[in-house]
Amino acid sequence: MRSFVRVAPEVAEALAEGRPVVALESTVIAHGLPYPVNIETALAMERAVRAGGAVPATIGVVGGVLVVGLDERLITQFGESAQGGPRSGSAVAKLGARDLAAAVALGWDGATTVGATARAAALAGIQVMATGGIGGVHRGAAQTWDISGDLMALARYPVLVVCAGVKAILDISATLEWLEMLGVPVIGWGCRVFPAFYTADSGRRLLFSVEQIDDLARVWEVEQAWNGKGMLVVQPPPEEVPGVETAIQAALAEAAAAGMCGPATTPYLLGKVSELTGGKSVEVNRAVLQHNALTAAVIASGLGRRTR
Repeated sequence: MRSFVRVAPEVAEALAEGRPVVALESTVIAHGLPYPVNIETALAMERAVRAGGAVPATIGVVGGVLVVGLDERLITQFGESAQGGPRSGSAVAKLGARDLAAAVALGWDGATTVGATARAAALAGIQVMATGGIGGVHRGAAQTWDISGDLMALARYPVLVVCAGVKAILDISATLEWLEMLGVPVIGWGCRVFPAFYTADSGRRLLFSVEQIDDLARVWEVEQAWNGKGMLVVQPPPEEVPGVETAIQAALAEAAAAGMCGPATTPYLLGKVSELTGGKSVEVNRAVLQHNALTAAVIASGLGRRTR
């Protein structure tokens, strides 16, 4: 396995010593945010993790090697491949959990989604990861069957994922139904309503909500003792995007007219929503990512204290 996976020395040392580590996805760098905001945000997330007392481990596939702990040079390289970057159009694939082995075997470069990051984190022994919003059931999935592999990954890999809910361009209610069907616990961190990524209230109340790290840690410990897998910990965004649903509806209409489908849909919709909100959605997305990275570090540190 060593020839396929490279764990950065700082990350490996922290794991060996039982210190907290937070996994971070790389799709947001190569496919989610525009250049150069993507690179700035990725580095800011790593700083937020450190501020919370943990070691960051941004994950990606580089030349057929799964790297757990991309350094600044590689983060920059991934970021420059995004639209508008100096390496725009270079082959940094968007990799789900199912794609990792093939990408490694064939020597690809690839950015990891939430699902792929969770798989890699579990492989490396990392318990906690942070993202903005997970993938889920797309609006209109009854016709398209467009459902993110993130959901199945959460049901398969024992990683606690901190997020602001699911991406607001998705069908939130249907995604929650799938999470229930797959047996993935959803816990509110200081909130009693499931957040909608760009706004705090999706209209769906949460059954469980905690405000103390010890309570969350006990839930996680029991879930893992019973051979549970992933868990979703949600918190509201630190700020909101006014009128975002109107922008989302307009973006969805344009995507349908353009015949968008598959992995390209989400980046297209996010770009359109940014355009229609005058960049406010990108601003809030950045704030959400940093906020969740800090919270994930605090949670990882709390879990670590209970196991020492």
